[in-house]
Amino acid sequence: MEDLKKIENLFDHAREYVNVRVDEAKLGLAEKASAVIAQVIAMIVVNVFFLLCLLFASIAGALALGRWWGNNWLGFLAVAGVYLLTGIIIRAGRERMIRMPVMNAIIRQLFKNEEDHEKN
Repeated sequence: MEDLKKIENLFDHAREYVNVRVDEAKLGLAEKASAVIAQVIAMIVVNVFFLLCLLFASIAGALALGRWWGNNWLGFLAVAGVYLLTGIIIRAGRERMIRMPVMNAIIRQLFKNEEDHEKN
């Protein structure tokens, strides 16, 4: 009878241990996911401001070129041509220039805490 209670107690402790480990895994995943989401949101906000700056600089450059060449449409056409050329270059190298750095940043963020624990 007493052995049965000890076995039952052992199973209760094992169940509790498994539940704690599952909760710990859930918290770890939530922490990593929230860190990645926060980093993505921060990057989006910064990129929006850079894009606004680029937009206004492009308009100013197009107007300046248009004034210099005598027609505003020529200035805007030149700026559009620069963007088209830049887009073609980025499209050709999108794997190396965009996809890999983004994947590396996300992976680095996901495993950042594990690297910190390994150093200690």
